Amino acid sequence: QVQLVESGGGLVQPGGSLRLSCAASGSGISIYGMGWYRQAPGKQRELVAVITAGSSTNYVDSVKGRFTISRDNAKNTVYLQMNSLKPEDTAVYYCNAWFRTYNYWGQGTQVTVSS
Repeated sequence: QVQLVESGGGLVQPGGSLRLSCAASGSGISIYGMGWYRQAPGKQRELVAVITAGSSTNYVDSVKGRFTISRDNAKNTVYLQMNSLKPEDTAVYYCNAWFRTYNYWGQGTQVTVSS
């Protein structure tokens, strides 16, 4: 069992930056693929970025060049560095961990991009 807790969300102006953290407990995350998803009001949850156990990364096109996912297995934490934020990035951001048939979610953290 893995528990995930996101932090780092908040209100930021367009063009600003935030760094989200996802702290895991209950098990080490080194064998897990990790991802960040987001869900805006009235929209489906979408995958934003993933990082495999081997640290390969992939991003949705809309955040490429602006967001960076990284992991620190020693700290059992995954990060999402978000730069050049846009109003359309406003959403609840969720952390996800997966390994074979196991799939875990955090409770989410709100990111609001507004002037």
